[in-house]
Amino acid sequence: MTNLFFDDNGSFKAGAVLSADKNTYQVELPTGRRTKVKQAKTYFEFASPAPAQFMEQAQAKASELDPSFLWEVAPQEEFAYEDLAREYYGGEPSPVERGALLLALFNNPVYFYRKGRGRFRPAPEETLKRALEALERRRRQEERRREITAELVAGRVPPEIAADPVGLLVHPDKNSIEWKALCDAAAETRRTPLKLLLSVKAIGSPWQWHVRSFYEENFPEGAGFPDDLPQPPHNDWAELPLSDAAPFSIDDSSTTEIDDATSVTPLGNGRTRIGIHIAAPSLGMKRGDAMDQFVRGRMSTVYAPGLKTTMLPESWVKAFSLDEGKISPCLSLYAVVDDATFSVLSTDTRLERVRMDVNLRYDQWDGQVTEEAIESGSLTIPHASDITYLWRFARHLQAEREKVRGRPEPRGKIDWYFDLEGEGEDAVIHVKGRRRGEPLDLLVGESMIFANSTWGSWLEEHETAGIYRSQRMGRVRMSTTGGPHDGLGVARYSWCTSPLRRYVDLVNQQQIIAVVMGEKPPYERNDADFFSIVETFETIYESYKSFQIRMERYWSLRWIEQEGLRSIEAAVVKDDLVRIDGLPFMQRVPGLPELERGQRVMLDVIALDYVDLVLEVKLREVRGGREELGDPEEDPEQEPLPQPQVPQEQEPGDAPAQADPQPQPGPRP
Repeated sequence: MTNLFFDDNGSFKAGAVLSADKNTYQVELPTGRRTKVKQAKTYFEFASPAPAQFMEQAQAKASELDPSFLWEVAPQEEFAYEDLAREYYGGEPSPVERGALLLALFNNPVYFYRKGRGRFRPAPEETLKRALEALERRRRQEERRREITAELVAGRVPPEIAADPVGLLVHPDKNSIEWKALCDAAAETRRTPLKLLLSVKAIGSPWQWHVRSFYEENFPEGAGFPDDLPQPPHNDWAELPLSDAAPFSIDDSSTTEIDDATSVTPLGNGRTRIGIHIAAPSLGMKRGDAMDQFVRGRMSTVYAPGLKTTMLPESWVKAFSLDEGKISPCLSLYAVVDDATFSVLSTDTRLERVRMDVNLRYDQWDGQVTEEAIESGSLTIPHASDITYLWRFARHLQAEREKVRGRPEPRGKIDWYFDLEGEGEDAVIHVKGRRRGEPLDLLVGESMIFANSTWGSWLEEHETAGIYRSQRMGRVRMSTTGGPHDGLGVARYSWCTSPLRRYVDLVNQQQIIAVVMGEKPPYERNDADFFSIVETFETIYESYKSFQIRMERYWSLRWIEQEGLRSIEAAVVKDDLVRIDGLPFMQRVPGLPELERGQRVMLDVIALDYVDLVLEVKLREVRGGREELGDPEEDPEQEPLPQPQVPQEQEPGDAPAQADPQPQPGPRP
């Protein structure tokens, strides 16, 4: 029987010929499968050995052929494989020898270029030399890859991995031997690459991973400030009028960026002037200058428990922060208020200097400033009368917003946060809470909402471009077009009150100041750069918030371990989602029966996963009583509840608290 050696889509095969015409063969392979082979794909016919033995012998003989020797003896021009086979074997080669030589040429493309069916050309000498060097490098790399894999599997950290383990995961070069070896070792040990690096201590701990990966991704050049950044201008702004107000601020003791203050000035005749004074760092930079470009790249201060990376360098913060006893340039919003009704009679925006009277601190005074103390007139805090007036004004503002919202603001919920004693992952953890709606929280929050909503409308009235936040149908969006904010109950809302911490506020301040000074605003409505700022800010700000949420989950788990808790109480939020008592933490409980919203449950702690940030629990019992969690429409997965992003730094009730999502539950265990 006649057999045929042929090419089947780049794979050489041999089979028995069943039939043939001048264009096509019908061939039976050793497997029994039958196939059609076109004439153009065939090489030669042979009688023996049988196809299976032929292929086995040809492949074995081909492996014995030295490609470098074949390259030396082959013609330097294009040639047919049959001619080289005759010369190499010194006569007419056997079918196996012909097949072996063809396979040797075909399988060594570095030495021989394919020029057509059965035709080849030797690679030029210099090209071959470079190709062989590349092959040798690849061989050494593959050998090193296997060595790295073996070291990782054995629990050792090779120097290539130790050099930058976090960068390897955050910005993997999937063609590098380090990445390939790590993936090989992870597959062999049945771990993820991250958990493998943690197990061998290439990354020291989950805390190091969460922190270092965030900064690697968001601050690849480092979180510090370049030495060549411009310093704040040495200007006392003497040309600006000096306000007769005596402003005071309310922040936590850890706050360094004091960018808002409030004042109360009786005018007589049943009227009082309230001032909201905002630090004005935008006076020190212009659109497109070096400082503006740098801050635009950073977009916001980063907060997380025990960590803070400021948007502005310390020198700029000190120059413009509203520190006690200092005269500072401010963008001020004044509202004349009717003392009987607390309705706003008029507003006025001014660029001026203010002399800060005092920086009050929540942690020093919050416990003393209660509704009872205010109503009884027994406050002894500095600016007690001003705080009393502002609290009553804030209650009026809140009531007006609630009419528009169609529902009351959630009250009484405690926002939990962490006070870390010590630095880094070994800190002792203290959990503290701030109750929403307490007098200081309310008056500061409502003042900021009032300023942001007033300036949002003011920008439109002056036909000046601004960056707005709106909310319709539960969806919060940021844009260059104003719209109602249903969650806050205001017609327009524009972030303007935190220019030391958020770039959007700083840009809006630049726009407002330009109008106040009678100058052309830096940005027009159709400015493409303006749209770019909005898009970039949302992306970066969301990344920063996600990092804060991740770290809050991390420290929540650490606190549970620190306190040695084996069980923990929670309230059902929705379906299998629960809110853990006394922590800024929500978690899903697989298999949780259908329970009413707010139902109290007791959970057994099974495991703490510091990498995926999951608290693994199981239901112990359903307890009596229910917790009032507010309107279901305000679930964190739908309409967000107020949640201070950073209680130590951010005013309670400020815009993000009302408009932005709460920390979402982690992945299901």
